[in-house]
Amino acid sequence: MFLVILGVFTTPLFSQVKCNLLQASNTTTEAHSNSAGYWFGIMELPFLFISVFFAFMTANSLRGGKFGKGMTFMAWGFLVMAVGHLHMQIEHIYGVNLFQSLLGSFSGSIAWFLALIITWGLSGLGFYSIYKASKGA
Repeated sequence: MFLVILGVFTTPLFSQVKCNLLQASNTTTEAHSNSAGYWFGIMELPFLFISVFFAFMTANSLRGGKFGKGMTFMAWGFLVMAVGHLHMQIEHIYGVNLFQSLLGSFSGSIAWFLALIITWGLSGLGFYSIYKASKGA
């Protein structure tokens, strides 16, 4: 809770004006299509979604239990991360920040921050659950 409050009140103080998440020039798709960064970003998405698919398949095959619970947490964390990466690519290619467009500038930034917390929180909880299960505790 402290980190959320700290992030809410310090973000305007230390952030740059009109600075997007990727620090990239948001012109048109044609301008980006010749750069390596554009193609790496596009190639990243299928691998992310395939990884999420197999994370859920692995969690399902473990059918609950201590390891399955941890893998389920990790799969949900990876899904939130994949959606965040899809959002970043949309912003990078088309110049549209979906969070800020739908929720406004301040609420969009908070939503992005919460998505990061959820991603790393679920992944960390999953790894911790698997760690505890592997120790037999």
